[in-house]
Amino acid sequence: MNRARKVTGRSARGLALAAALATGAAPAWAQAVAPEPQAPAAAPGFSEAVAAVVNDDIISTYDLAQRMRLLIATSGIQPTQQNIAQFQREALISLVDERLQIQELRHQEREQKIDIIASDEELEEELAEMAQGNGMNRQQFEASLAAQGIGIDTLKEQIRAQISWQRWIRGRYGSRLRVGEDQVRAVQQRMAAAASKPQYQIAEVFIDSNRVGGPQVALQGAQQLVAQMQQGAPFAAVARQFSASATAANGGDAGWVTAGEMPAEVDAALEQMRPGQLSQPIPVRDGVYIIYLRDKRSGAGATVVNLKQAAVALPQTASADQVAAATQRLTELRSRATGCGDLEAAAAGMPGVVAGDLGEAEIADLAPAFRDAAQTLQTGQLSQPIRTQAGLHVLAVCGKRAAGAENLTADQIENRLYGQQLSMIARRYMRDLRTSATIETR
Repeated sequence: MNRARKVTGRSARGLALAAALATGAAPAWAQAVAPEPQAPAAAPGFSEAVAAVVNDDIISTYDLAQRMRLLIATSGIQPTQQNIAQFQREALISLVDERLQIQELRHQEREQKIDIIASDEELEEELAEMAQGNGMNRQQFEASLAAQGIGIDTLKEQIRAQISWQRWIRGRYGSRLRVGEDQVRAVQQRMAAAASKPQYQIAEVFIDSNRVGGPQVALQGAQQLVAQMQQGAPFAAVARQFSASATAANGGDAGWVTAGEMPAEVDAALEQMRPGQLSQPIPVRDGVYIIYLRDKRSGAGATVVNLKQAAVALPQTASADQVAAATQRLTELRSRATGCGDLEAAAAGMPGVVAGDLGEAEIADLAPAFRDAAQTLQTGQLSQPIRTQAGLHVLAVCGKRAAGAENLTADQIENRLYGQQLSMIARRYMRDLRTSATIETR
């Protein structure tokens, strides 16, 4: 399977970031950051110290202070003496990662003699779209940043790294990824098998311990984030800025998950939570989760199937020869069709065979002859010819889910698997870059 996917140069995380800039940030936080000795907000042209060196590329204390301001403005978290160190750490990690990304992209541009890094024109187009999305023109948008103590170049460089890195990862690896029919079927089968298990609609923040400096640092950071969200910081804004999960760009929204999909530690916490509740930090092997439980539902006993059929009309008084001839035609149809996708096309060239969509129904509500087939067939399979009072039928099971459960199409499952694989590749790529780099913090 390798269906076309919608690919855009726009940074989803950047667009959400712009919305937060336009709606949040009272000027008070700007004064809260400036006095901190860890990240003095030096102005351009004044003396600056070195905050870090990444393969001989300097990150100044001014760069760090600006990124802290941007992070605070977009996270919805008010800075305090207790959490300012976390802002500094996250800002520095982001700057180091972006330096490594740009360095790698410049190397690839030289090696492959292609343009990868986003141009100034692309950045201006991105900023104009951000401004428009917030009901401003370009100049008003820049003025709103300046009013919050954020230089436009700080936002530009973050967006440049995001756009360029996403383009490179998709270009280098996206076309090589293949999500097979067997993978999609395996997910469908797991969903059907999990129909009786509890289901949870969640949003998540995942703090990657490898990225932030170890399990204890990840746990402490998660504890501070939980405290801030309990005081009113928006979960979605926190997820966009602090989460290492692929769901970060969507504000941490992971949709409906079934018991067994998340790590065992998260499953155990979800069992004890109520809808509307925010979890405490949940340590797992590679980091720490924070979960917001939006809704919860018990596993459904009923199973819903989506069916198509190909049929030959036969009265109950049909002769044995007529039944045999119809059976032969439908058996030939089964050899031509591979499943729901081409059932109608296969039937179109066969005289007397009519194919169509039967829609969704609970298995218990089907006619007995159809019920047995729907229960035993897996998604994508075709039944043997089934005799009813109306004729002879071949059923195709196009989908199977728990009543009331999320009904994902094959395309949706494929795109989800594709996104997960691409996210995993990007994380491994960054881990390798960090491991091979010379990074010195001051």
